[in-house]
Amino acid sequence: QVQLVESGGGLVQAGGSLRLSCAASGRTFGSNAMAWFRQAPGKEREFVAGITSGGSTSYADSVKGRFTISRDNAKNTVYLQMNSLKPEDTAVYYCAASVLGVVHTFEVPYKYWGQGTQVTVSS
Repeated sequence: QVQLVESGGGLVQAGGSLRLSCAASGRTFGSNAMAWFRQAPGKEREFVAGITSGGSTSYADSVKGRFTISRDNAKNTVYLQMNSLKPEDTAVYYCAASVLGVVHTFEVPYKYWGQGTQVTVSS
């Protein structure tokens, strides 16, 4: 059974940092693109950052320069380092694994999803 388990969420003040982790089990994802999405209350889930099987990264404009996605294939884990957090970053953050090796900003290629981790940024 494939599982993606996120961790690292929590409450932080504006300007602070958090590091999210997503540990995969049940299969390896070294050949697959991985991504982080988020969903704020009352809003649709949106793409945040993605990383290809080769390590190339993509970011939403709203987080570019503040967030960094990375992966450790030996640990079957993907990370999201979030710096200079803003109240508008408050959301549930989801890890997702694509069936493809390239990053897409829409959800269709992402077959596997984690349960989500809450990030709350206070002003």
